[in-house]
Amino acid sequence: MEFSTEARAAQHLTGSDVGKRVSVRRLAEDGAPGAKFSDTVGVLTSWDDGVLSITRRNGERVRIDESALVAGKVVPPERARRRGPAASYRELAGVAARAWPPVESERLGDWVLRASSGFTRRANSVLALGDPGRELDEALAAVRAWYGERGLPAYVQAATGAAGTDELLCAALEERGWVREVTAELWVGSLAAAADAADPAAADPGAPAVRLSRHTDDTWLARYRRKGVGAAARRVLEGGPSVWFATVPGADGAPPAAIGRCVVDGRWAGFAAVEVAPERRREGLATRVMAALAGQAMEEGASAGWLQVETDNSGARRLYDALGFSAHHAYHHYRCPEA
Repeated sequence: MEFSTEARAAQHLTGSDVGKRVSVRRLAEDGAPGAKFSDTVGVLTSWDDGVLSITRRNGERVRIDESALVAGKVVPPERARRRGPAASYRELAGVAARAWPPVESERLGDWVLRASSGFTRRANSVLALGDPGRELDEALAAVRAWYGERGLPAYVQAATGAAGTDELLCAALEERGWVREVTAELWVGSLAAAADAADPAAADPGAPAVRLSRHTDDTWLARYRRKGVGAAARRVLEGGPSVWFATVPGADGAPPAAIGRCVVDGRWAGFAAVEVAPERRREGLATRVMAALAGQAMEEGASAGWLQVETDNSGARRLYDALGFSAHHAYHHYRCPEA
């Protein structure tokens, strides 16, 4: 069905536009204060029985009745980023996957099934890039069976908010009852800005230096927020092309004051596990850890950085924004409803 208006006849949508990025204006819901209209921009993921479903950048799905439509059109992809390195979603998804390698993996068409004894969703979920090589319901049945054999719940990791992301898959999973448990964002930025962020002149001359190591140890793990780290977790943490662990020592006999992890992979350096002791926050320790890791990555030829941050972690988001990072896309973990 085609939708258009006399006033804006050149702007229209049809059912063939499913899968495209659109901008839609609708009448405001009854009782809504202020403006008469509400605008929604995102990917048109379905148009059935007189209802449009649009997935926004952050993964939120908006359902709009045809009767409320005022205007709509297909819009081009978002403009190039104003700061930070340019990159495609597929490039970043591949880099992020290599930086957090699972203990066990198996391909299902273009999808990658990953398992690591339950250590983190990222290492125990399907990376759904491309075509699984079979109908979706058949692919999901194979996913459930594969994880069931390992005593794990089935998860699918999918993304929204950039060119080439998985809005249609996200909508299809939700229609089948898969539950979105976690939403996070992947941010990118320049390594030079991060490396220069810690001002040596402003640092306490008696403060301990950031120590870098190729391997984790019990001291580093004492500050890591995930407890009960076993052999599988250590394999994930130490996996990747070129891995570095940062430590700011604590008081004698105490866990580290701060830690961090970085994986260098070509032009990219990925940061994770940046954690600071609660009583040592607001001392600039996280910035020092990021700067030390960024400097090491630049020595290995990297120029761009990426990291993942959950949407409700306001402290981390402020830190990374100050270091010049900004959001590239959102990603979500969907749990099988039978799990």
